[in-house]
Parts: sequence; C-alpha cells; structure tokens
Amino acid sequence: MAQTTINLETAPGHQVLAAAGKKILRPGGRSATEQLFKWANFQADETVLELASSFGYSAIALAQRFGVKVVGVEKNPASVALARANIQAAGLTDKITIIEGDIFQLEAISLQFDYVFAEAILSMQSAPRKAKILNGIHAKLKPGGKFLSHEMLADNREAEIHQELARVIKSDTSPLSQANWIATFANGGLEVKQHQTGSMALLNLPRMIQDEGLFSVAKILWNVVTNSQIRQRVLAMRRIFQQYQQDLGYIVLVAQKN
Repeated sequence: MAQTTINLETAPGHQVLAAAGKKILRPGGRSATEQLFKWANFQADETVLELASSFGYSAIALAQRFGVKVVGVEKNPASVALARANIQAAGLTDKITIIEGDIFQLEAISLQFDYVFAEAILSMQSAPRKAKILNGIHAKLKPGGKFLSHEMLADNREAEIHQELARVIKSDTSPLSQANWIATFANGGLEVKQHQTGSMALLNLPRMIQDEGLFSVAKILWNVVTNSQIRQRVLAMRRIFQQYQQDLGYIVLVAQKN
C-alpha cells in the first residue's frame, strides 16, 4: 500500500497520483514530451531552465541524452535534496544545478537560457498566475530563445471543464483551448512556432503501460485498490477525464521569445 504523509482528501491531484506511485504526470505522456525534444533539436552545451524540476529525473535525462546544461527550479526542499542526490549519483553535477526557488520569482536567477522547459505547470494556474509565469519565462530566455511547454488542453466548454477539474483535482486547474494557449503565450511575448494536440494519456491504461512499464502500473493499480482514499480520488479524476474525453487532451508548444 502507498505510504504518504499528505492529506489524500485535500491534496492536489498530481500529489495523489504520485502517492499512488505514478511517475509520468504529463497529460500527453512520454510521446508528447519526445515531440518537444525533437522540435528543440538541442545542441551540446546549450542551456535549459526547467521549472518545477521535482526529483531531477527530466534534468538528468536532458543532460545524458543531449549534453545540455540544466538549471532546475524546485520549491519543495525535500525534492531539492533528492534531486541533488540523484544528480550526484548520475555523475552529472557539472551539467545540472538544482535551485531551491519559486517559479513565480524567476527574477532571482541572474542567467538567461537557450530554452525554458515546463510540463503541466501553467494548466494548474489561474489566468493572472499564468501571465506572471510567462513574463518570468520571457525574461529568462536569451533573445530568440525557446519555451518548451506541455500542458492540458480544453478544446470546448472551458469554463465547465475548469469547474469540474477544480472539484476533483482540488486545485485551480484551468486548461485552455489551442487558440487561447497561443494567445496567452503571445500576450507574454512568446510566439508559438510549433504545436501539436492529442488525447489525454494521464489515466489511460494502455498509455500508462507504454510510459511506465507493466510492473510499475501493476504497483500503481495495487495502491489504488488497497488505499480507499487514493482509490476515491483517482476514480473521480478518471470519471471526469472520460466524461470530457472529446474535449480534454494535451497540447505541446514551442514558442520563441519575440
């Protein structure tokens, strides 16, 4: 059974899924992230700022696969400590730095970067908070730098979907339509150059097996079955995803600093 100290009745949905053992918390799964990386066409020693770097897994993958230098920003001190330990174990302390900081205070970072990378961050914010993060991203990008973004998509019925997601996810989850994401980025001085949309993968069983492996998914299902609080929250989220499956999905975007 999953062991956790969070309040499972009130915790945001991503924390509940993590408590169940889910590691891939991206609306489009690994394949959508891979599309972002393909578009980015990273070159060795380019610089990447990752928002909400958690345990450092994405930063490690970026450094190992592409030879880029990564600075990760993470607010949770325990996650920062674990990320740093993971990076040291991977032998990548010369390539990756994790900063304990707030994504709403990116001005505290003096550097500018070739890329900023963020997944499932903006969808969890209200409109003013989206705008503040995007303004911070714009300031941290070098001229011509690119923002790589992977978010939830609400093709229709945005207000209705926001209300239902807020009820079951317990956060201000506010995905936008394709047109509204592009407009929101433009308002932040970021011109979308490439984008792709698709169906939600977060609680889709075949996609989970593809992303996390059969053994890991079996462990997740066991935790859901044996922990009533996790089960109640996960099933509520899944019902909403199924109810709005024609409208709710993912979007990946590459936007360039104007």
